[in-house]
Amino acid sequence: MFGEMLENVRKSCPLIHNITNYVTVNDCANILLACGGSPIMSDDIGEVEEITALCGGLNINIGTLNSRTIPSMLAAGRKANELGHTVVLDPVGAGASKLRTDTALKLLEKVKFSVIRGNISEIKTLAAGNGTTKGVDADSADRVTEENLERVCAFVKAFAAETGAVIAVTGAIDIVADSSTAYCIFNGHPMMSSVTGTGCQLSALTAAYVAANQENVLEAAAAAVCAMGVCGEIAYERLEPRDGNSSYRNYIIDAAYNLKGGILDKRAKYRII
Repeated sequence: MFGEMLENVRKSCPLIHNITNYVTVNDCANILLACGGSPIMSDDIGEVEEITALCGGLNINIGTLNSRTIPSMLAAGRKANELGHTVVLDPVGAGASKLRTDTALKLLEKVKFSVIRGNISEIKTLAAGNGTTKGVDADSADRVTEENLERVCAFVKAFAAETGAVIAVTGAIDIVADSSTAYCIFNGHPMMSSVTGTGCQLSALTAAYVAANQENVLEAAAAAVCAMGVCGEIAYERLEPRDGNSSYRNYIIDAAYNLKGGILDKRAKYRII
């Protein structure tokens, strides 16, 4: 099933508008190209509505938030909603500052999102309206484990029901859920945390998968999360003794470029709650 989602991306080559983190903007563009999508980066208020109108999906990432781009995010989000396009929110660092938290909450209020993807601390901040994170990383106290998995799934489903979005919580165990069904995904490798921007790349990837499979938003988002994890595994298997996190980052993108639907289906590790 997930493999079909990937093949649909390659067939349709969705154009994805990214208002994203400038630390990782190049990697986001490259992961979109690797999976079969097409990226466009634009954050000026003078053109974001026109640009997003040309695209099949919009990826909003608040990683390097500034006052200039907040109106652009809102304008692009409203235009994408008007046109029925896929919209993904990555609330990077929500809870780390008042500006980030308030902006993420305002986006939730003004824009209807297809998918909200973040770590567990960011998602808890959005659900509670306030919170704390360790910079852009999840707080260790919020970590998802086998022991608390069912309880966290119930929380994620409830937030999905509240927002009307699919919620993707990523970490050692990933959870992708709507109001009734949660995919618990066990792909990935710990070394992925040593590369800045794998989460940003995943949000861009998710926008492409959902734009190419709009009738199956939950499954498409779960497929994207699985695909990113599988790419992390394949990239790690390729590492040589002298390779480090820079090589690993490149190998992840290579793995996305070479990933086939059959391999994704074979390597996907998940259960449904």
